[in-house]
Amino acid sequence: MIAKGKNASELFPAVVKNVASKNIEIKKLVYVYLMRYAEEQQDLALLSISTFQRALKDPNQLIRASALRVLSSIRVPIIVPIMMLAIKEASSDLSPYVRKNAAHAIQKLYSLDPEQKEMLIEVIEKLLKDRSTLVAGSVVMAFEEVCPERIDLIHKNYRKLCNLLVDVEEWGQVVIIHMLTRYARTQFVSPWKVDEVVDEYSENNFYDSDEEQKEKDQKLKTTYTMDPDHRMLLRNTKPLLQSRNAAVVMAVAQLYWHLAPRSEAGIVSKSLVRLLRSNREVQYIVLQNIATMSIQRKGMFEPYLKSFYVRSTDPTMIKTLKLEILTNLANEANISTLLREFQTYVKSQDKQFAAATIQAIGRCATNITEVTDTCLNGLVCLLSNRDEIVVAESVVVIKKLLQTQPAHHGEIIKHMAKLLDNITVPVARASILWLIGEYCERVPKIAPDVLRKTAKSFTSEDDLVKLQILNLGAKLYLTNSKQTKLLTQYVLNLGKYDQSYDIRDRTRFIRQLIVPNEKSGALSKYAKKIFLAQKPAPLLESPFKDRDHFQLGTLSHTLNIRATGYLELSEWPEVAPDPSVRNVEVAESAKEWTGILGKPKKEKPTEKFYSESEEEEDDSASSSSSGSESDSESEKEDKEEGSTDESSGSSSPSEESTDSESDSKESAAKKTCRAVNESDSEDIKKKAAGISKKRSTSSSSDTEYTSSEESSSDSKSESDSKSDSESGKSRNATSNKVNKKEEKPVQDRKTPKKQDIFLLDLDDFCPVTTPVAVPTAAVLSPSLAADLEGLSLSSSSVIDVPMQVSVPTKTHELLHRMSGKGLAAHYHFSRQPSIFGDRMVPVQVTVTNTTDQKIENIHIGEKKLPPGMRMHEFNPIECLEPGGSITATMGIDFCDSTQTASFQLCTKDDHFNVNIQPPVGELLFPVTMSEKDFKKEQGMLTGMNETSATIAVAPQNSTSPVIIERVVKAANLGVVPSGQDNVHRFAAKTVHSGSLVLVTVELKESSTAQLIINTEKTVIGSVLLRELKPVLSQG
Repeated sequence: MIAKGKNASELFPAVVKNVASKNIEIKKLVYVYLMRYAEEQQDLALLSISTFQRALKDPNQLIRASALRVLSSIRVPIIVPIMMLAIKEASSDLSPYVRKNAAHAIQKLYSLDPEQKEMLIEVIEKLLKDRSTLVAGSVVMAFEEVCPERIDLIHKNYRKLCNLLVDVEEWGQVVIIHMLTRYARTQFVSPWKVDEVVDEYSENNFYDSDEEQKEKDQKLKTTYTMDPDHRMLLRNTKPLLQSRNAAVVMAVAQLYWHLAPRSEAGIVSKSLVRLLRSNREVQYIVLQNIATMSIQRKGMFEPYLKSFYVRSTDPTMIKTLKLEILTNLANEANISTLLREFQTYVKSQDKQFAAATIQAIGRCATNITEVTDTCLNGLVCLLSNRDEIVVAESVVVIKKLLQTQPAHHGEIIKHMAKLLDNITVPVARASILWLIGEYCERVPKIAPDVLRKTAKSFTSEDDLVKLQILNLGAKLYLTNSKQTKLLTQYVLNLGKYDQSYDIRDRTRFIRQLIVPNEKSGALSKYAKKIFLAQKPAPLLESPFKDRDHFQLGTLSHTLNIRATGYLELSEWPEVAPDPSVRNVEVAESAKEWTGILGKPKKEKPTEKFYSESEEEEDDSASSSSSGSESDSESEKEDKEEGSTDESSGSSSPSEESTDSESDSKESAAKKTCRAVNESDSEDIKKKAAGISKKRSTSSSSDTEYTSSEESSSDSKSESDSKSDSESGKSRNATSNKVNKKEEKPVQDRKTPKKQDIFLLDLDDFCPVTTPVAVPTAAVLSPSLAADLEGLSLSSSSVIDVPMQVSVPTKTHELLHRMSGKGLAAHYHFSRQPSIFGDRMVPVQVTVTNTTDQKIENIHIGEKKLPPGMRMHEFNPIECLEPGGSITATMGIDFCDSTQTASFQLCTKDDHFNVNIQPPVGELLFPVTMSEKDFKKEQGMLTGMNETSATIAVAPQNSTSPVIIERVVKAANLGVVPSGQDNVHRFAAKTVHSGSLVLVTVELKESSTAQLIINTEKTVIGSVLLRELKPVLSQG
């Protein structure tokens, strides 16, 4: 009857009698009935209290727990003392299940009678010391409800809760993690300060002495050390990212976001993306949190960009959130991909989503200036769409974009004025009228005609449009009164008798302001300044920008309003409170108990799940010298943590992880030195040739070569799993083969297939291993260049690599000799096919020793690369003599972006921060094609993929040879044969993605030229256009 919603309160006396039944099933049903009707029949409910008191002493733990649960659910104030006594007794019960129910009862009693708070806190304090995982979650929930401000109760139990966390049930884990997040924010110093300090000291003062530099380094070392308890919390919550429960994963993600150093917070991104495979409700919450995170730290989710692409089956709310995240993640590198994706979304049948996409394009256009013109042209194309909603939204967004740079877009305003007859959506009509009124001086012939047309339809227009017609009339009256005086007065008369009082008020206000008469006040003098004042451009911001002041994963964050019961995260303390308050005196029994708890934790297979590359962990493990397997658990965890930090490209602030990283790097450097010192320069040549020969048999040498930092050492073989003895044998065998081959150099030249690869790898080894045997002028030998002529790097039958490559002589400074303490470094782009892989841009680095002492062990240290970017370092240079210089080749995959590659150039004693930023012309590889193929490819790359500009050409630059020379010098382009004297065509591919880049220079009359660039990579097209303009216009 209760389940069907019928009133069964009349049977209360008859049912309550059965509470004394010995049948457990009957007891449970009676308990359910009592909880439902006890408040309505309080007097009768009191009759059963004695039965519950007896049940609390029953030998069966299930009956004791059920009796306590029902007793605390009977909301009758008179039995509060009995409930209080029952909770105290149950908190000391031998059964953890009963103690768990006591913790639940605390919250119920507190909501019934808040005056019992002090006594309940005593019970909570007692239960917090409980070692059972069954009780932990429930008592922390009671703590959060009753006394969340009493942080002092957590001090002694903090470490125990951290260690028990993995074994607590899932909903208990969520509660504990949220509580520990609040606790950590009050007890530990901010780990984010270390990033600010590093930035502050990264730029060394040019005039700093060695002593000052040492002082700064010392200060940097002592600035921040993470509290071990802080590290423990992060380490113990990390495995929970693999939980099957979405709430647990979300709780750990918010903990890392609010507590972890910025370099470590990235590990949660993979787990959050995994949750996007769940049902739509979970997706909605996760996407909201990702949207907030992606505003502040784009790098966390950039590798998973494709996971946020919209599916046709997604509901509108999910589509909108994914679109928001894609817009937040947009940058110069991926904007061309995103714009292509947005073009598809605009055609969606979901009109609300299509409108949101157009707004997203507008935001991308304002945030990334390189694609503003491209986006604007695309939105103008959408104005011819059949769908009114798409056209209306496009008009509104174009209006906002034109406000940022109105001077260049008179044509677009004219085009929109022509659309006014067809558009019926009020917001769009109002936007067009506002634009014409605001920039009426730029379209002096069209504006009066628009006013004439709208005056005819004034009475049938929407109120929003009427207000803009009045504004347009007022502005034209002030700027062009001869043509529009009568029209404006006619519109003002219509507005005077309009039904809407807003329009009548606006009409009276405008008339008094712009039409001078005896009653006009002082304001009429300033009418022009009031109406034609410069308006600030609107800011297109994310709706999630201000949500970060709420804790992630909370109801308040989801609703963007402070919800009842929300507990704010406090700011980090300037100075950490005394950590000794968390120390606990361990009794003998406690030691035994922690020993039992600790056993299952030795098997921890979760660490490798989060590392981006398992190969890196294997490499770092094989390079370390410690071979003992009987390490303690904490040491293992620290080593694993160090390797994962290293693989993700960021060093952990903890001392353990930094030590393990430095050890592995030192051991790798020692192996390199040992290998070099064992033989003279001749032996090294043989060894290098042997290794390169051995590597030539592998199909995946390039990818293996860039997989880890240790791969640059000479002793690295193709597979890391082989033993040292096997690799030694194979090395000797290959070196013997090399000796035989050196006797017959002529024969070797006749086998180009094998020799090409052989020479490429030999070139990689020779210049770096021994400075004496390598010429400093160039790395690629003439014979190698001749061999390279036969290579073809394109699979297309139309496009081939040209034979001749124009190498720019311009070198860039990498490290000044003063900053480098006598070590100077320069680099230039060789424009040769990369020996490290098709996607790598080859960079030749020349290092010079300007001191009077040897500089030893010159190598590349820590790399700080943007997501996706890879670097193949040159092999360590063992020794550089005073006054000597050496050129080494390295490869960088810039991912078709002009972002800076930052890394450390290290010597034996020092390390220097250096940067390489490529000009956009060096991200290309020249191709050649026929004029017919060029035009065919160009026809496929129009619309958003085309960028053009008209430039004034200097007279001395108007001849064909000069134009070709200047363009090819500025960018690595191949010349396409042209049948016309005034048209010059160039073609190239981007090195990373192989996207075509087509450049056309068409000379016009009166010393002008049309420069057109067609490419899918719109950012590269915009930047290349900007760089080629001055090349042709300057003398």
